[in-house]
Amino acid sequence: MSIVEMKVPVIGESVTEVTLSEWLKADGDYVELDEPICEFESDKATLEFPAEAAGKLTYVAAEGDDLEIGALVAKIDTSATNGESDGGSAPAEASKEQAAPAPAQEATGKSDSPATTKTYATGTPSPAAGKILREANVESSSVTGTGRDGRITKDDAQKAASAPAPATAKPAAAAAKVTGTSGKAAAPSAGQQSFSRETRTEKMSRMRRTIASRLVEAKNETAMLTTFNEVDLSEVMALRKKVQEKFVDKYGVKLGFMSIFAKACAQVLMEIPAVNAHIGDDEKSLVYHDFVDISFAVSTPAGLVVPPIHNIESLHFSEIESKLKDLAVRARDNKLSIDEMSGGTFTITNGGVFGSMLSTPIINRPQSAILGMHNIIERPVAVNGQVEIRPMMYLALSYDHRVIDGSSSVTFLVKVKELLEDPTLLLLGL
Repeated sequence: MSIVEMKVPVIGESVTEVTLSEWLKADGDYVELDEPICEFESDKATLEFPAEAAGKLTYVAAEGDDLEIGALVAKIDTSATNGESDGGSAPAEASKEQAAPAPAQEATGKSDSPATTKTYATGTPSPAAGKILREANVESSSVTGTGRDGRITKDDAQKAASAPAPATAKPAAAAAKVTGTSGKAAAPSAGQQSFSRETRTEKMSRMRRTIASRLVEAKNETAMLTTFNEVDLSEVMALRKKVQEKFVDKYGVKLGFMSIFAKACAQVLMEIPAVNAHIGDDEKSLVYHDFVDISFAVSTPAGLVVPPIHNIESLHFSEIESKLKDLAVRARDNKLSIDEMSGGTFTITNGGVFGSMLSTPIINRPQSAILGMHNIIERPVAVNGQVEIRPMMYLALSYDHRVIDGSSSVTFLVKVKELLEDPTLLLLGL
């Protein structure tokens, strides 16, 4: 017997512990080389762990366990063959059954449709697919599996989860009045209650725990302060409306607010380097950057992530929009690598997409500043002595006062406001 021990690999320089979030293969299954056997959740991302050899899988760790780098996860018996594993005998028997002719075909020699062999796998979701279906509240019985012997694959589950939910009739018991034997509506019994006082306890995900500790750390270990301003987005909205069709035709992406805000911030950050700096590891020096890497807050089912886009100051609006779209999709699908989640010299968060009117965003350490965008509201404002209705947005800049003086923070926000209210200055680099 030859046993290969599967241990938690080195994932990243700053990652010392992971959580085994889900097994993708069952205990006793036969696994192929490089086939994913489980998923690890680190501080920053969810990663698949591939088998280092082919053979029979034996669990050592359990779902939900916190494991240090190098900890034993599972063992693989490489002397086992596919048919010897717990999960391998059923498919082998199924293939024999499938090879045998159906009784109807023996009798008539004809068949109106291909014979379908049902096994233990038919209609059963894989572990990854099951997780997706549970999170989307989709019954596995309503999903058609395209995997071997009709097994529901991860792709099947993703398609079912993203499909619009069919309209269902209200339960008769809830829709209809309760009637007595006389046909008249009967009053509900005194024991019936429409509210619940049940509670449940769920373990926090590693990402949620990391987010919590870093937010508290940022509040406790920085001299954080927030300054506000408001911006009239009339000119930005007019610009987008004017060039949007040509922009899409040429670049294949829409010109959004985020790329315009990012370019405005990048231009001002190059002018005011203190806002783009951070305190060094020795807590006695300041690190300045001659580039702008902006982290963008992306909300995912697992929590908030802030992947950066590098060298914003040198990118075109279309490049920023394309990268933003790619980051958002892959972040929500947990497909971002550790390297793609690291870095950044400044952060932009847009609470306006959720309807936030005003907020005080928390600094994304080790950075020293974060810009908060909010929703656009038409409000009456004074313009040249006249009251006009304009699309207005509140901007919030939270910053570490140890690095950034009040005058620098206010000047930064005012300059960003000027570029947004006159995009010509932004386009010309003025």
